[in-house]
Amino acid sequence: MRARYLYFVIAAAIVLLTVAGAVVFMLPRTHVDVQSPQLRIAIVVVTAFLMITMLRYLVLLWLGYLQHVESKTRVDSEERFEPLVTILVPAYNEEAVIQGAIRSLLELDYPAYDVLVIDDGSTDQTYAKAAELEGYYGRATVRVVSKSNGGKASALNTGIGLARTPFVLCMDGDSRLAVGTLKHAMPHFRNPHVGAVAGNVKVVNRRNMWTRLQALEYIEGLNMARRAQGFVHAVNIVPGPIGIFRRDALSRAGGYDSDTYAEDADLTLKLLTDGWHIVYEDQAIAYTEAPETLFDLLKQRYRWTRGIMQALRKHSSALFNPRKRFATWVSLQSMLFEAIAWPVMNVFGNLFFSLAALAAGAPVYVLYWWLLLTWLDVAAALHTVAMEEEDLRLVPLAILYRFFFVVTVDVAKLFATAEEFLNVKMGWGKLERAGRI
Repeated sequence: MRARYLYFVIAAAIVLLTVAGAVVFMLPRTHVDVQSPQLRIAIVVVTAFLMITMLRYLVLLWLGYLQHVESKTRVDSEERFEPLVTILVPAYNEEAVIQGAIRSLLELDYPAYDVLVIDDGSTDQTYAKAAELEGYYGRATVRVVSKSNGGKASALNTGIGLARTPFVLCMDGDSRLAVGTLKHAMPHFRNPHVGAVAGNVKVVNRRNMWTRLQALEYIEGLNMARRAQGFVHAVNIVPGPIGIFRRDALSRAGGYDSDTYAEDADLTLKLLTDGWHIVYEDQAIAYTEAPETLFDLLKQRYRWTRGIMQALRKHSSALFNPRKRFATWVSLQSMLFEAIAWPVMNVFGNLFFSLAALAAGAPVYVLYWWLLLTWLDVAAALHTVAMEEEDLRLVPLAILYRFFFVVTVDVAKLFATAEEFLNVKMGWGKLERAGRI
């Protein structure tokens, strides 16, 4: 890690210690003088919530740091490991971008690999455009096949069946990979217990406040947890834009299923419950296009939440069986907590404390509450942005991230949770891309 980023990691640790001190010493002392019973209860609840929040941040950041150190040590010590890989590119009505996508894959820094494009029954010229680039390009071979429309899961299963290599990389048709993705990801498979490597998804279209906040969310919210899970080899969601798999593991698990709205989470849980280790590699990077409007963002998170709940319900037996592999069980509990418990605590904790403080005529406590949570997010942003050596201009967005973005997304998750329990019918809700990649 470059020196200037190390300074930010240290600064993040100082901020966390400051917040911890405020939680431990300030809140218990202030509640003594509070006369309102409602506010007394609210402060006790909020103190407990802040302690849980602090513990969550500290555990995730510490495990993530250990994963980062372990990853750098492995890179410095290991010899190259470069087995053949097939990159699976599912495509549906991508005629405008498919040739650019294929050409970008031909630039990867890797000795030998295949690119297999699976046209999923497109109604435009996707197949014809892709077929124009079929052939041998020295390091890479491009093949194109067509099938009747069946969705992404069906297309990827077709590709897994046709792949001629022991490893496959599954991606979205509208994503782009960093040139060093395979070079950094494949050495993890030296460990015969590793069934999959989860990559690092980055937002490419940082054009407005919504997409910049999502760029921070991917780094702080999603990758912070994924990095920590990677340290214990139990990542619970291999992201759709970038996942590298041992093909035998996929075959034994039965490939992708199409009975949830989160086929990536479902497949990951199948691999974990089959006993495979799943690790994280932050240098295996896929650039993706994030929703640019609030409506599209909420629609996406609504679908993600319902899909994760469907996947958890399918694998509910593993939630209550810690004996098979403890790290897997902890990862599944974390998935349940982040999908359901955390949004509930976040929304109703904020609402309950704010109403109690205002009713008791003590709005200053609302200010204390928000300041503490904001400082936690600033610390996490400092740490995670520095770890990934990302754009430091994202860090100040942690203030908006806490005050508005997180609560807005969590409300959408609550609606999704309620409607999933009530079995409310929903459509796929495919995100319309703006073509920024």
